Amino acid sequence: MLSHLRDRMAEALQRAVEVEQLLADPETTKDASRLADLGREHHRLAEVVAKANRLAKAEQERDEAREMAAGDDPDFAAEAKAELVRLEAECAALEKALLPLLIPRDPLDDRPAIVEIRAGTGGDEAGLFAGDLLRRYTRFIERRGWRSEPSSYSEGTLGGVKESIFKVVGDGAFGLLRWESGVHRVQRVPATESQGRIHTSAATVAVLPEAEEVDMKIEEKDLRIDVFRSSGPGGQSVNTTDSAVRITHLPTGIVVSQQDQKSQLQNKAKGMEVLRARLLDLRLSEQEAERSRMRKSQVSTGDRSAKIRTYNFPQGRVTDHRVGLTLYDIDGVMNGDIAPFLEAIALASAEEKLSG
Repeated sequence: MLSHLRDRMAEALQRAVEVEQLLADPETTKDASRLADLGREHHRLAEVVAKANRLAKAEQERDEAREMAAGDDPDFAAEAKAELVRLEAECAALEKALLPLLIPRDPLDDRPAIVEIRAGTGGDEAGLFAGDLLRRYTRFIERRGWRSEPSSYSEGTLGGVKESIFKVVGDGAFGLLRWESGVHRVQRVPATESQGRIHTSAATVAVLPEAEEVDMKIEEKDLRIDVFRSSGPGGQSVNTTDSAVRITHLPTGIVVSQQDQKSQLQNKAKGMEVLRARLLDLRLSEQEAERSRMRKSQVSTGDRSAKIRTYNFPQGRVTDHRVGLTLYDIDGVMNGDIAPFLEAIALASAEEKLSG
């Protein structure tokens, strides 16, 4: 593993030099698209260079401390040994931080993410938990300085959420949120439970990369578009025109309904955005299934039928089953602090790719 890391680091440092040279080339400035691509690559590589330089310095200091720890002066050697422990920990932490940065970046990672939250098994409690997840992601998005754009929302009973679909726009949105895809299971005493019994219910989360029209060409002949009158919670009409749109993709049977926008045209545009994302996700899932037949993955590929995380409120713990990480901070996690899980899964994925 370590030799692979060193090889990748050497390649990244070499590439950083090449990118700087290309950015200084007057020919590059004539191509705005290429200039933008190189600028993004330079930004990513700058972090690799900074951490690699710090690692080289820490390793040099570690080697010096090791020599001093073997010296004849007991007091001096004891001080050097303490410093050696600190430097070895720092080197290990820097190697761990470098690992995800050295894996070839999926070009889809920089795309906006389409997030779909749905109440699963568990009745009213599942809808309430889906609402909790929606608030949790909203806080996480706000903390990162990202932007969310609601696409579709269907209210459940008791103030819960039946379904919520929204787009997340921000640097690396899909690349980070993709690990949230799957079944989220909750264990707690519902507000409606008079006997104090713990219930288990679930909500599903699907995170899809936003698909551009060049990714998925959709033929009009493959679509059936129905229009109907929008309705709000409880079935009351929210307008007097048939502005809601239901789009059916005939070859796959995928159905998208959209009624949150003011006009039929806007609803169709939002619906097509979600449809393209689902079709791209279907294609990527088929490709991943083919790859999975050739290797055993350590990290879930995002199969929405897989239980990925359990939230146990009585014990105050959250467990991610893909990497075996448990945090006893359920309030913090439900308030948007999911970064430790995302980082652990990204690291496990990077280790798998590096050793594969």
